[in-house]
Amino acid sequence: MRILIAEDEKPLAKAVVKILEKNNYSADAVYNGADALDYLNSGNYDAAIFDVMMPKMDGITALKKLRMSGNQIPVLILSAKSQVEDKVQGLDSGANYYLTKPFNTQELLAAMRAITRSQAEVDTKLKIGNISLDRATFELSSPTGSFRLTNKEFQMLEIFMTNPRNIISAERFMEKIWGYDSEAEINVVWVYVSYLRKKLQALNADVCIKVSRNVGYSLEEINDKKA
Repeated sequence: MRILIAEDEKPLAKAVVKILEKNNYSADAVYNGADALDYLNSGNYDAAIFDVMMPKMDGITALKKLRMSGNQIPVLILSAKSQVEDKVQGLDSGANYYLTKPFNTQELLAAMRAITRSQAEVDTKLKIGNISLDRATFELSSPTGSFRLTNKEFQMLEIFMTNPRNIISAERFMEKIWGYDSEAEINVVWVYVSYLRKKLQALNADVCIKVSRNVGYSLEEINDKKA
């Protein structure tokens, strides 16, 4: 899951990015509301965190413009403005949650889980074949054992398991997991595919990651007649 942070205090923005990445999110930071809108228009983010007082465009204005464009991405406002009327304005402008600074890390993470949780999601586990992926513990398991996945392994497998049999390009993985500003080379995608293949094999999984040369990768059941 990829999060965009719009916060003009760069040390705080970097701290929030680190908090999120330690908890198996991917995160990018921008430092004004105008850039936040440009980044969110790419469609590569699952949620956003907005400060209110930012240059070029404040967070409330950016949020209103985002909603007027029809974009319903979950947005958390993280602001030093703590009066009741400030919170009401933020929520009425389209925010899903309003958290004041200074904030508690656990509350921030709980808020992110709350605003990104699908209403249709009845539990935290994704299941395909004989494997399951627990979104709460980042654990990949089968009847023969389990592994706790690293941040990027988890994000990659989550994308695979929410799009079974669909071919996903390496470029799409780069956009969703590493981000536009990453200095990583595109072959890093193959490296993580290899890591996941080894774990699936060790778990005796009845699914595998298939390669469509020059196109992308797909997660398919080994005995799937459509594979």
